[in-house]
Amino acid sequence: MARKHSTHDPGTVVVVEHSSRVLRDNPLGDPATRRLAVWLPPGYHEGTVRGKASGRGRRFPVLVDLVGFTGSGLAHVNWRPFDENVPERAARLVAERRMGPCIIVFPDCFTSLGGNQYVNSKAVGRYADYLTREIVPFVDREFRTLAAREHRACFGKSSGGYGALIHGMRYGDTWGAIACHSGDAYFEFCYLPDFPRLLNELARYRRPPLRAGQQRARSPVPADGRDDGRARRFLEAMWRKDKMTEGEGHALMELAMAATYDPDPATPLGFRLPVDLDTGELIPKRWAKWREHDPIHLVARHARDLKRLAGVYLDCGWRDQYHLHFGARIVSRELTAHGIAHTYEEFDDTHSAIDYRMDVSLPFLYRCIKA
Repeated sequence: MARKHSTHDPGTVVVVEHSSRVLRDNPLGDPATRRLAVWLPPGYHEGTVRGKASGRGRRFPVLVDLVGFTGSGLAHVNWRPFDENVPERAARLVAERRMGPCIIVFPDCFTSLGGNQYVNSKAVGRYADYLTREIVPFVDREFRTLAAREHRACFGKSSGGYGALIHGMRYGDTWGAIACHSGDAYFEFCYLPDFPRLLNELARYRRPPLRAGQQRARSPVPADGRDDGRARRFLEAMWRKDKMTEGEGHALMELAMAATYDPDPATPLGFRLPVDLDTGELIPKRWAKWREHDPIHLVARHARDLKRLAGVYLDCGWRDQYHLHFGARIVSRELTAHGIAHTYEEFDDTHSAIDYRMDVSLPFLYRCIKA
């Protein structure tokens, strides 16, 4: 739905550069110096001297936006047709008095595999440490924040929603509240259905190629999940291409998940795959590594940490094309079973174009972390 031009104070988006020690020499060779977008709310510049924080001005709670797979923080501050970007949405919510002013941070956690799950991985990089040990302290130094976990929250959709859930479980000393929109959960439903498509894409990079009438031989290393070269060749081809097909994009995502959930620096690719590359049969030992990261299995282990949070918000469209509503229901059930207060909502929509749900989650988070 188109919105009229706003007449309220839009706040200010600033973009700064941050050089990371944590991401230096990351396994994929991705840049360690990245641009960080920060939204400063209306009223932020009161109490400043020559554009620098004087220390006498008001301090604000902080929200950190974890974007979904193939996204980057800067994408959420871009102009959008017939819609609002996140700063515009937050400014409107403040003007409507549905939430108070806060600082919103948009980190760049993009990788050569298309993104990550905001966790530490020996095959991708230490992105959990990047957020909690570098970005959060950097923002607290450079801006007038309420620099305490009680006044800081993270939120995200899809991979970003997964990241918010995991950070709420594992990094309670950093976050006071979390919001997860359509986050990855119940891996049997959200990842397994894409494996046939992954294998069909990788088959194009099998060597030597099959001749007419030749039967396909069984993968030479089916039991341990190591790449026989086709996944590496696929990645090299994707990095050279000007445009990926939808199938190639989904295949890239599955490889990124493997690098996240089952890294192994001893293998040529740096991670293992949970399926036989030719037959598609699951390799139980490898799939068990993935399931260790599934939120539906982590609530019980991290119940104490989740209870420390001032707020836990979950939602998902009940027509989600990645079937994530089933995982969201299980996570909500597990939270209830372990006495963890939370808000869970389902809505009539898919996985796509659901940023309007932030109209619910951002005020929720603000109420949890306000001064």
